[in-house]
Amino acid sequence: MNQHSKHPWPTAPARDVAHVDPIVLQIVEGTLNSIEAEIEYAIERTARSPMIREAHDYRVGLFDRYCRKLTGRSYSAMPNAVVRDFPPETMKPGDVFLMNDTYLTEGSIGHLPDLCSTVPVFHEGIVVAYIQAFGHHDDVGGKVPGSMPGTAATVFEEGMAIPPVKIYSEGVKNDAVFTIIKRNTRVPEMLSADLDSEVQACLMGARRMQGLFERFGKDQVEACFQAILDKCRDIYRNELLSKIADGEYAWEDYVEHDGLTDPKLHKIAIKMTKKAGKIVLDFNGTDPQSTGPINWPTDYADGAFLIKWIAPILRNLADTPERAAEIHVNEGVCDVFEIVFPPKGTLITPEWPAATNARSFVLLRSLGLLAGVVAKAVDGRMPADQETIRYTGFYGNDADGKPFLSREVLGGGSGGRYYADGNDAIHIVPDSRNQPAEFTETRFPVLVEKLALSTDSGGAGLRRGGQGYEKHYRALVDCRTIVTADRVRLGCYGLKGGKAGEPFCVTVDAEGEARKLGGLVDGAEVKKGQVVQVVTTGGGGWGDPLTRELPLVLRDVIEGRVSIAAAQWDYGVFFTAASTADEPVIDEAATAAKRAAVAKARPGDLPMIDRGEGYEKMLRGEFRSRM
Repeated sequence: MNQHSKHPWPTAPARDVAHVDPIVLQIVEGTLNSIEAEIEYAIERTARSPMIREAHDYRVGLFDRYCRKLTGRSYSAMPNAVVRDFPPETMKPGDVFLMNDTYLTEGSIGHLPDLCSTVPVFHEGIVVAYIQAFGHHDDVGGKVPGSMPGTAATVFEEGMAIPPVKIYSEGVKNDAVFTIIKRNTRVPEMLSADLDSEVQACLMGARRMQGLFERFGKDQVEACFQAILDKCRDIYRNELLSKIADGEYAWEDYVEHDGLTDPKLHKIAIKMTKKAGKIVLDFNGTDPQSTGPINWPTDYADGAFLIKWIAPILRNLADTPERAAEIHVNEGVCDVFEIVFPPKGTLITPEWPAATNARSFVLLRSLGLLAGVVAKAVDGRMPADQETIRYTGFYGNDADGKPFLSREVLGGGSGGRYYADGNDAIHIVPDSRNQPAEFTETRFPVLVEKLALSTDSGGAGLRRGGQGYEKHYRALVDCRTIVTADRVRLGCYGLKGGKAGEPFCVTVDAEGEARKLGGLVDGAEVKKGQVVQVVTTGGGGWGDPLTRELPLVLRDVIEGRVSIAAAQWDYGVFFTAASTADEPVIDEAATAAKRAAVAKARPGDLPMIDRGEGYEKMLRGEFRSRM
C-alpha cells in the first residue's frame, strides 16, 4: 500500500522471486524472527519501568529499506515518518531517531506514551533496512501522572509530542534532546533508562541484520524479503479471503464515552466489499471526532498501520486453529486490503490538536468491528468479541513523602469460538501480562489482596466466553487512582446466539461505601486502608447457551467459573436437592424440561450478534452521567 510515488519514502521495484534459493530463504526468515525476539528480550532485561519490563507493553519491528514490515509475530510502529523527514541518503551509521507525535508519524503512533526509536541498517554504505522499538512509557508529562488524562480535549494536555528527531548522530548522543525529554516527565531517570534500553537493543539488532547482508549479499537478501512478503499476501488470498463470498457487508459498533461529554454511542461504521481476492474496507459513516481523548489518527500511509493491526482477525478463517497460529502478518497483507477513509474530522480521521491518549478504545473496537462484519459474511464462523486492554494505576506520595506512580495494563477474557471456549485473562499485546503482586507490593504502597478469575464474567454460549479477572488493591497511604478503560457499559458482544460478556468495573472502597468509577478517571480519591476492586471484561459467548453440553456446565460450576444461579438462568441447568457446593449434581429431567420450555418461548431465531443489556440501556438513556 505504501508504495505510491506520492509518498516521500522510496517505492519497491517489481522483483522476480521465482528463483530464490529455498534454503537461503528459510535461513533469512528464521534470522529475522530471531533478531526480533532477541531485541525484545534485551529490552525486557534492561528496561526499568514497570510498564515495559513487567507488563511487556513494548514492540519491535524489522523493515526493509522501503519501509515494509518483514516480521509478523506482533504489530509495531513504522519508519515512514523518519524516512519522510530524514532521507536515507542523509543518514549515517550510528544515527538513531526518536518520535511519538500522533499526527506526524504517518499513523504509526497512537498516543504520546509510545515513544519509538528507529535505527537504520547499513550495508556497503547505503541504508538497507530499519530496526524499530516502541514502548508504552510510564509518564511523558501532561496534566495527569501517567500521561493519559481522561478529560483531555487537546494533545497539549497529554504530554510532550516529539516529531521525528535525531537523538544520536553517527554514534554521538544528542544530550540536549535528552535534557528536554527528562525535564518533561515525572519519572526522568526511569524514562531515560528505558530509552537507553530500547536504543541499545535496536543497535544490537541492526548489527545482526547487517551480518545477514554481509553473509548473503544485498540482492539475495532483498529477494528473500520480497518472497517473505509475497508468502503472506498469497496465504491471505488463497487460504483466508477465499472463505468469504464476494459481496458487500456492513456493520457498526460503538465506543460508549469520551471522558468529557455525557455517555453516548460513538459510532464506528464499516462496509466490507470482497471481490476477486481483495477486500475494500470503507469507514464512511463513522461519527465525528470526539471532544475527549478517544480519537485515533490512522488515515496516513494509505492506512498501512490500520491494515496490519486488524488483518490478523482473518486468521480465524484458517482451516484449523493450528494453521491460524502459523500465519504471521507482515507488509504483504497490505496488497489484499484497501482502506477508504471518511473525510477529516471523524473518530479515525481526527484533526490536530484533538486528544488521542485513549485511542485504544477505537483501536480495539476496530478488531471487533472487522470480526463482526466478517461474521455476517461467513455465518458466524468467527470468534465472539474480546476487549482486553485497559489501564489502571495509583499515584501520590508514599509513607516517606516520596512521589510514586504505579501503572498497569489489564487483560480480560477472549471470545468463544465455534470449536472452543474463549481463553481466560488474556492480554491482546503479545507476551504482555498483569503486573506481579510481588513487584507491586515491593515498589508501591499498595497490597494486592486478591487476584482471581471473575465468576460469571464470560458470556454464556455453546462455547463460553473467556473470563476476565478480579483484582483487589488495598491502599497503604492516601492516594489517587487513575482509570482508562472502555466497556464499562457495553459488554463484549456474543455471536451466533451467544450472550455478551460482563463489562469492566472499578469500585473504590469496596468494603465500605462502595462507589463505582467510570472508564476515564483522572484521579479518584482513595483513602489509606480502602480497597480498590478491579473486574475486567469477559469475552462474548458463541452459540446457543441451551445447547452447551451438561458435563461442561457442571465443570464450570465446580471450578467456580459459572455460579449455580447463572447455570440456571443462562444455560437452563438445574441441580438436584442433594447437591452440595463441593459436589453439585445436575437434575437432567428438570434441565431438559427447562431448556425445551425456554426454546419454545423464543419469538424467533437468536440474533447473530448480541450486544448485551448495556447497549439496550444506552439506547434508552438509562445510564447516569458518569464518565
